[in-house]
Amino acid sequence: MKQPSQDKSAVHLRGLTRRAALAAPLLGVSLFAESARAQTDNPSEDLLTAARRPSCVDIDGQPMHYLDYGRGFPILLGHSYLWDSQMWAPQIRALARRYRVIVPDLWGHGRSGDLPASTRSLGDLAIQAGQLLDALRIRECAVVGLSVGGMWGAELALREPSRVRALVMMDTYLGAEPAASQARYFEILDTVESLGYFPPAILDGVVPLFFRQGADMTAPLPTAFRRSLEGISPRTLRKSVVPMGRLIFGRTDQRSRLGGLDPDRTLLMCGALDMARPPSETAEMAGLIGCSHIFIPEAGHISNLENAAFVTSALSTWLARHATHRYGLHE
Repeated sequence: MKQPSQDKSAVHLRGLTRRAALAAPLLGVSLFAESARAQTDNPSEDLLTAARRPSCVDIDGQPMHYLDYGRGFPILLGHSYLWDSQMWAPQIRALARRYRVIVPDLWGHGRSGDLPASTRSLGDLAIQAGQLLDALRIRECAVVGLSVGGMWGAELALREPSRVRALVMMDTYLGAEPAASQARYFEILDTVESLGYFPPAILDGVVPLFFRQGADMTAPLPTAFRRSLEGISPRTLRKSVVPMGRLIFGRTDQRSRLGGLDPDRTLLMCGALDMARPPSETAEMAGLIGCSHIFIPEAGHISNLENAAFVTSALSTWLARHATHRYGLHE
């Protein structure tokens, strides 16, 4: 991210987590499921209800919740900060027809437990994702991560290149947060931690950052997202959301390592109207990696929901070429 653009995208703080677990079902089951139905070919079988039962695995003393759908080569999806696994509903529905789709909830989001005390970096998040794959006996997979999901996804690919056979990073950036924006977001985190909730003035600034420029904040998706943030408990904010925000915004610059990613097995995508992580950052990283990149029309930071049909089609095409059709299980 170039300093000017990063300043805006520091927004990455897109608020803070919201393990407001109770809000997860609200968004995930009703709103996101409706989005999925609208963006697919009305399959006869509802893959979001007729799939494997959601499960948990203990990692670093906390339960990591994950969704597990379909059969085939494994695809690991990583969601954005402040959202949860249900964010991927449109893509789960489509990809689970051909792949095994595994979607963990980030610590303090959805149904996962508190952020483990030992978790202090994106590298730790990548290690924990690897532990989930170990628990599921998955030897190889493709990783698709949006925002912080792309950050730990890239870290996992760098650490375990033989395991991550294909990587898609969406609306993310591996550079450090610039000093000015970092200070601003840390101040927001300090305020939220002190109050134990997101005050309206902060929500007025944070919520729009997740959507395309000019989006109607009274529309169903932004409205539901705002309500979900309002519903996060003080305990979850203080034990998981705020610490996770500090971890994300306090990240170190990893751009020098991007050359270690295989350009033939890496794809970058970004909403063309993303205010949090502007397209210029994606173009910069694609140049450092030497890989292809795609700008998603009419989409902001949560591009997989704002233009679900485009993203699902692009991912399906990419994965058909780069995700090996083996089960990726340990023998």
